[in-house]
Amino acid sequence: SSVGAVGVAPSSPDVVYAGTGEADIRGNIIQGDGVYKTSDGGKTWTHVGLAETQNISRIRVHPTNPDVVFVAAFGHHAAPNPERGVFRSKDGGKTWEKVLYRDAKTGVIDLVIDPNNPQVIYAALWEAYRNAWEMSSGGPGSGIFKSSDGGDHWAEISRNAGLPKGILGKIGLSVSGADSSRLYAQIEAEDGGFFLSDDAGATWKKVNERRDLRQRAFYYTRVYADPTAKDTVYELNVNFHKSTDAGKTWTLIRPPHGDNHDMWIAADDPKRMIEANDGGANVSVTSGETWTAETMATAQFYHVITTTHVPYHVCGAQQDNSTACVSSRAPQGGPGGSGGGADQVFYSVGGGESGYIASDPRNPDIFYAGSYGGLITRLDRRTGQEREVNPHPDNPMGYASADIAERFQWTFPIVIAPTDPNVIYVGSQHVWKSTNEGQSWTKISPDLTRHDPKTMGASGGPITKDNTGVETYATVFTIAPSPRDGSVVWAGSDDGYVQVTRNGGTSWKNVTPKGVGDFARISLIEASPFRAGTAYVAANRYQQDDFKPYVFRTDDFGETWTAITSGVAPDDFARAIREDRKREKLLYLGTEHGIYVSFD
Repeated sequence: SSVGAVGVAPSSPDVVYAGTGEADIRGNIIQGDGVYKTSDGGKTWTHVGLAETQNISRIRVHPTNPDVVFVAAFGHHAAPNPERGVFRSKDGGKTWEKVLYRDAKTGVIDLVIDPNNPQVIYAALWEAYRNAWEMSSGGPGSGIFKSSDGGDHWAEISRNAGLPKGILGKIGLSVSGADSSRLYAQIEAEDGGFFLSDDAGATWKKVNERRDLRQRAFYYTRVYADPTAKDTVYELNVNFHKSTDAGKTWTLIRPPHGDNHDMWIAADDPKRMIEANDGGANVSVTSGETWTAETMATAQFYHVITTTHVPYHVCGAQQDNSTACVSSRAPQGGPGGSGGGADQVFYSVGGGESGYIASDPRNPDIFYAGSYGGLITRLDRRTGQEREVNPHPDNPMGYASADIAERFQWTFPIVIAPTDPNVIYVGSQHVWKSTNEGQSWTKISPDLTRHDPKTMGASGGPITKDNTGVETYATVFTIAPSPRDGSVVWAGSDDGYVQVTRNGGTSWKNVTPKGVGDFARISLIEASPFRAGTAYVAANRYQQDDFKPYVFRTDDFGETWTAITSGVAPDDFARAIREDRKREKLLYLGTEHGIYVSFD
């Protein structure tokens, strides 16, 4: 699970509530299982309910009573559900009451307690959804609500004078600690922008409509008022903005990383702040003039590999950052055990973000590393020479899947054939093959995806479109060359097809297991090291609100399949499966919540 919100009790800071599940609905969003609580500063945690909310955006704790807590629940990201809205507990999470609810398609994305009067609470509602191939931000459910009695009753203020007239999307809210009548709002709408109210939401005026403050609204849209200066306010987006004239003009603050999502400002000293971005979290004690370095262990890896170095190295690409490799004995002697200080332990091998990495087994210092958009780099670590070896030159950003010549998944596969290290495979909607280190590529398959037109349109709307690579769909998601027979290659698509060739790509056969379900993501195919006709499939449909594990085995090149999920939790979807290289039928299954092992 991911963590979407943290609420610390101001009157008792050892009491912390953590809300699981993300509410910034990227294409790889991960759901949670409710709220957790610690009363000893994080030493021990207890689950305190709201499991079916799945994605929690905010937690606010009463300033003087740590048992009074409000949870803003976005709800399921891929389907309607009733467990969304604002929930309140008056007994420290033992029981919960839903105090604000619009409908099964609308959740709450922001929640603000007036720092001078905890009876006054503002909530931003957001009608939005995200499935595997599209997202939508905005609808009739979106709006702003206000309570003046601690959450017992709520009034909608979305259509008060000065606010946008049409459909609303994502909204960020903040109340000034210096003056409770000052309320700021960043609003996604056709005529949206940055708004303020000087009468606690009764009337509003737009003070700025700069596009860079509201770009990619679904992913950002956070506003924070300075706790002591009425006209000072911060806005988070790709860049980090600060205004000292109530939003009329803005200056850039430059933390160590971009893609800024959240922040905390000390109420008693607004120079102290923590800012969260795609690189981690950074601390400033100078109002953002200087920052700590990116030293927190918060890297997110999509895939990891091991190399044939002695001792072996472990490599992976970091979300919105570089690739990183480290020797399995790095603490004793730097990379490869060859000496070097602690600052030399990790090294980059090209590519980055979401990519696969492949290391040449004959010369493990040669790396092929991917990133989004079909980018592949080849790096010789010993010489430092690096070049791009992309199979296709176009950048797909800004285009719908139907308009892209070669559709590369956000995290497309790069695989070296285990029977011939001269052969490299890469997947778009086709399988590509290179036998000369990426100097040239040959397309060895037809389109191996379902390529249903309904899944290949432009993503986003009804207000803001968003086609930035994660949304590229109908792609080959996994490639598995057989370790036993170099002419056998398996491929699985993100829209539910399993295909196999037994003649090196001359012809392919659709062998999709019947029980896998429409539009399942074929997350990983494992070609058995022991038998050419045996393969294993791990698939999932969580982006369609189906959390069952889909795991299969074939022993006849996909002619028949057997479901092999006995013992796996029915709501723990599968991501990866591997067979032990030395012991046949010893399997390892990676799911969303753990690792399973099978001996048969």
